[in-house]
Amino acid sequence: MTQITPYLNFNGNCREAMTFYKDSLGGELVLQTIKGTPMEAQCPAGTEDQIMHSTLTGDGFVLMASDMLNPGGYQPGNNFSLTINCHSEEQIHSLFSKLAAGGSVFQPLQEQFWGALFGMLTDKFGTRWMLNYEKKAPSSEAHEKQTVLENN
Repeated sequence: MTQITPYLNFNGNCREAMTFYKDSLGGELVLQTIKGTPMEAQCPAGTEDQIMHSTLTGDGFVLMASDMLNPGGYQPGNNFSLTINCHSEEQIHSLFSKLAAGGSVFQPLQEQFWGALFGMLTDKFGTRWMLNYEKKAPSSEAHEKQTVLENN
């Protein structure tokens, strides 16, 4: 079964929030800033040190988060999506099509700079979904730009 992972969105305080969750829940925290990514040129000045993507991995859980805002901006209590990391290109196309039926597609499935096929949608019940299929392993250069905070 494909794992569904919660993905939280913050309004500039993702690093603080994810550090709090790491301190509270334990685990390993990986943070990637906007600076140095292809997204930097598309973001407003002054946001380069905000978090583009973070992952907290612990004993039996994965929590992902970002300072990148969804359409409609930041709304406390409605600042999350469900993420599915798919196992194949066939699976991501099938799940995306089924979940989008009767809903709205925010970002169609397309190749991303991190080497994945990725898309975002809102289903007919108002739940936001992000689907990702890693076609290749992340480059060592991209990995070097991430900050890892390990459990003490």
